[in-house]
Amino acid sequence: MYSATDLIDLDRYPIDGPGRDDILARMRADLARDGCAVLKGFLTPAGVRAVAAEADGVSDRGHRSFSRTNAYFTADNPALPDSDPRRQFYERSNAFIPADNFAPTGALRTIHDFPAFDPFIRDCLQEPRFYRYADPLADVIVNMAVAGNGFPWHFDTNNFTVTLAIQNAEGGGAFEYAPMIRTAEDERFDDVAEVLAGTSDKVVSLTLEPGDLQLFKGRYSLHRVAPLTGPTPRYVAIFS
Repeated sequence: MYSATDLIDLDRYPIDGPGRDDILARMRADLARDGCAVLKGFLTPAGVRAVAAEADGVSDRGHRSFSRTNAYFTADNPALPDSDPRRQFYERSNAFIPADNFAPTGALRTIHDFPAFDPFIRDCLQEPRFYRYADPLADVIVNMAVAGNGFPWHFDTNNFTVTLAIQNAEGGGAFEYAPMIRTAEDERFDDVAEVLAGTSDKVVSLTLEPGDLQLFKGRYSLHRVAPLTGPTPRYVAIFS
């Protein structure tokens, strides 16, 4: 049995008591500025070790997926010019460890089920209609990637993601994104094409360490995980 107070650094991030409003203000400001907010060291060192061990213990149950996709997850359209970003396709490969591999009393679900966790995320995002995903296979999953796997440039199809860095590979794996590069009214294909070509000055590179909690609005921010090196898998938990 785990206690959330041993896994989450509540001294540094008192999301359940005095000091919560200060953290909320910072998270909201970061999200408003560029759609990304991070709590560095949200987990204690013991928490990082516990969730990493849990992921390692079920890593052989990951569902592996291989595909070729563009940044929009759409089919190729030969009517568009070759230079259009919708015609730029990349290999995408990774593995997800499904939610039913993580026990209710395990470290990952203990963090997710901490009573203050959901209200804190909701208030950071200022989402009045905010619910947990009811799918028993996908509410809490771990993305697993090794050298040779890749998360190429893409936009998310959902409004936001809540992720927890668990373990990094030996090299690579930086989170790279172009903040709010498109809007609901303007796709800004020229700006997107520059990112894909590696010539954009809008890309931010973020190194996430084990234990960091990230909130990210990826529907309008183009993003990717830089290629990985070394034999150690990269683990990231995704709370839906």
